Amino acid sequence: MAAPAPAPPRGALREIALLFLRLGATAFGGPAAHMALLEDEVVRRRGWLTRERFLDLLGATNLIPGPNSTEMAIHLGYLRGGPLGLVLAGVCFIVPASLLSAALAWAYVRFGGVPRVEGVLYGIKPAIIVIVVQAVVSLSRAALRTRWLVVIAVASAAAALLGLNELLVLGVAGAAACAPRLGRGGRGVLLAVPAAAAAAAPAAVGLWPLFLAFAKIGSVLFGSGYVLLAFLRADLVAQRHWLTEAQLLDAVAVGQFTPGPVSSTATFIGYLLRGPAGAAVATLGMFAPAFVFVALSGPLVPRIRRSPAAGAFLDGVNAASLALMAVVAAQLGRAAIVDWVTVAIAAASAVAVLRLRVNSVWLVLGGGVAGALLR
Repeated sequence: MAAPAPAPPRGALREIALLFLRLGATAFGGPAAHMALLEDEVVRRRGWLTRERFLDLLGATNLIPGPNSTEMAIHLGYLRGGPLGLVLAGVCFIVPASLLSAALAWAYVRFGGVPRVEGVLYGIKPAIIVIVVQAVVSLSRAALRTRWLVVIAVASAAAALLGLNELLVLGVAGAAACAPRLGRGGRGVLLAVPAAAAAAAPAAVGLWPLFLAFAKIGSVLFGSGYVLLAFLRADLVAQRHWLTEAQLLDAVAVGQFTPGPVSSTATFIGYLLRGPAGAAVATLGMFAPAFVFVALSGPLVPRIRRSPAAGAFLDGVNAASLALMAVVAAQLGRAAIVDWVTVAIAAASAVAVLRLRVNSVWLVLGGGVAGALLR
C-alpha cells in the first residue's frame, strides 16, 4: 500500500478548484488539446510537477480506461491536494461541460435542435492546433531522450496513421522500450483490460439501467471521442434502442463543441432519456470509474518509475502517447486550417504562445471571438 500523500500546500484546494473550473469552462478541442492546456498550466506556469512526471501521468492515463483528460485532471488534483484534491479537480473539470450539455439538451428537447456555433468553433480550432503542437514539442524534450525512443515514437505515429488500435500501439511501444532491459529471468508486463457483459435492454429506461449502461462504457473506454461514438452506437442504438442514429450524432456533436471532456455527451443523452435526473445519473456513471481507476493506479506510478524494466515500459508508452498526440494534431490541423482566416488565426496564436507566452485560455477565447467576427 502506498504511503499517505503529504499535506497539500496552503490554499491548494482553492487553487485546484479555480484552475479546473476555468479549464472545464474553456478547454475546447478534445483530449489532445486538453493535455496541452493542462501541461501549459501546471508545468510551464505553475510548476506543480516536472515534464517528466507529467509524461508519466500521461502514459498512465492512456493505459487505463476512461476519459483521458479527465483522468489527467484527477491525477493532477491528487498530486497537488491529496485525496480531496483528487475529487475536487475531477468534479470541477467535469461540471461546467455537463451543465452546458444539460442546457443544450433542454433546448434540444424544447426546440428540436441545437444552437449553431460554427463561427466560434471555426476560430477556436486553429488556436487549439497551435497549443497542441507547442505541447508536443515541449514534452518531446523529456520523452524522447534516446534514439530508440525516437524510433519508437516514429513507428507509433506511423501505426496510428495506418489505423491500428491505440491501446495496441501503446502496449507494443512499452514492450519495445523495456525489452532490452529484460534478461532471461525478467518478467513480462501484463495489461488487463476490463470487460463487461452487456445487459438485456429493459422495457423502459430506468435510472439504474441508465447508470449501469454508462458505467460500463466508462469502464472499458479507451481512445478518442470517435471510439466513444462506437461504444454509444453499439450499446444505446443497436442493442438497447434507447436512441436513434440522428439523436446520437447530435449528442456527440454537443460533446465536441462544448468545452471540457467530450464524454459530457453522457449528460446530453441522459437528459434526453430521463430529464435532469437522467442527466445526473448518466454523468455519474460515465465519470465515476475514472475516479476509481486513478485512485488505484496513481500511487503505483512512482513505483513503476523506480523499477528499471517497468520504468522502461513507461518510457515507451510515453513516447507512443506523444506520437498519438502529434497524429491527432495533424489530423485536426487538416480540418481546422482551411483558408486565409484560419491561417492568420493560427499564425497569430503561434506568435502569442511562443513569443509573448500568452495564457492558452486567452488564445482559445480570442480565437473564438475572431472566428465569430470573421466568418
